[in-house]
Amino acid sequence: MRIFTLFIFAPAMLALFGFALFDRIRGDGMVWRAVLIGFMGGLLAAVAYDVFRLPFVFAKEWGISAVVPPMNLFKVFPRFGAMVLGQPIEQSHYSLTTQIVGWIYHFSNGATFGVMYVAMIGSPTRRHWAWAVAMAVALELGMLLTPYPRVFNIPITTRFVSVTMAAHAIFGVGLGLTVRLLAKRWAAAYQSGGALEASLA
Repeated sequence: MRIFTLFIFAPAMLALFGFALFDRIRGDGMVWRAVLIGFMGGLLAAVAYDVFRLPFVFAKEWGISAVVPPMNLFKVFPRFGAMVLGQPIEQSHYSLTTQIVGWIYHFSNGATFGVMYVAMIGSPTRRHWAWAVAMAVALELGMLLTPYPRVFNIPITTRFVSVTMAAHAIFGVGLGLTVRLLAKRWAAAYQSGGALEASLA
């Protein structure tokens, strides 16, 4: 994970933004818009994803455990940080740096999933937002079939699968609707800008 993050993930993300910036300066801006819309959509969808899980994570602290089952759904984030930093996955206490790195990795995943989604569907205004839900659920199904649950000691129970599927569906809804809205606003701004240029010509 450390090698992947340092030598594949981070350089690839920098290269992607480099291409997008070059397109903004020298191209027609299509790649720039797609990357920015996907990045923002994925980031906001990741926030919605985590907000949905908050009641489960803090069920005891909030006194709602009789209604919402307590589940440690954020346990993997410090472990992400530990793996990126080359530390043991299981620790009795994770440092603040490890926690921060783990959360940054988590949100970077959400953002890059957004870019991948826009790259796959093309124009978000021409595709139904439900495709984002299909992608998010497919990602979760794929994760459940990998060693991921075993590596992080996550019991695959009916409750866990139900909650995590619902969370990923919410990620998909948030992603699909956000990129669609952003794409429509960007298109409207572009058209109004073109009309202004035409009137001044």
